[in-house]
Amino acid sequence: MTESVSIRGAEKTYQSKHGPVPALGPLDLEIEPGRFVSLVGPSGCGKSTLLLMIAGLLERSLGDISVAGLPVNRPLTNVGIVFQGNVLVDWRDVLGNIMLQIEMRGLKRQDYTQRAHELIASVGLTPFTHRHPHELSGGMQQRTAFCRALIHDPPLILMDEPLGALDAMTREQLRGDLEALWLAKRKTVIFVTHSIEEAVQLSDEVVVISPRPGKIVRRVEVDLPRPRTLAVRQSAEFQELVGDIKQIFLGYGVL
Repeated sequence: MTESVSIRGAEKTYQSKHGPVPALGPLDLEIEPGRFVSLVGPSGCGKSTLLLMIAGLLERSLGDISVAGLPVNRPLTNVGIVFQGNVLVDWRDVLGNIMLQIEMRGLKRQDYTQRAHELIASVGLTPFTHRHPHELSGGMQQRTAFCRALIHDPPLILMDEPLGALDAMTREQLRGDLEALWLAKRKTVIFVTHSIEEAVQLSDEVVVISPRPGKIVRRVEVDLPRPRTLAVRQSAEFQELVGDIKQIFLGYGVL
């Protein structure tokens, strides 16, 4: 099961002692079920703000947002969220951190134990199932966070710079893991990143957002074979897409 996302005229303005500060919008965006869509833009353009508004964790100033045809007017429960910080619980092992999602939702642990082990195996963490966060590398911790977000089989997954704190080699490895996890279920994913290459590698579509207040300046369709192997990423088509998006930011003086 996957879900559509509809954003119409959404805006966010913060109030300060110096007056209103426009942070985002207005913007319109329709995301079809099962699509992997990345939001790319400079720091402060409102990418994370938009993600929080979609999740119902931040109230919008104007406009409408709906998920699966239903208006978002409170925090969504049937969603998976991954942040840049993995927010793992120190005193729980890998399995325990993943199952925490199930316990907090009041679901039966025994109904999800096998799925948890399958997710752990899919990201190569089986030998570390009973290790605690301090015994794991940063990449292993983030793989655990991926599994925790997916354990309850949410139709919509929101990811806010989930690879941003990792070193380049680990980040590259996790891109492959993340694509494999998505290909297995084809959930609707909205992915925030500063990396143009990362967005093109992972996405069906890249949404380019302007400097603050963020507005959508282009939607770039990524029609490349999957999985996005090294050969695909070295192709002229891949490099052309990356170059086109960089040109947009060059025009804004961002790059």
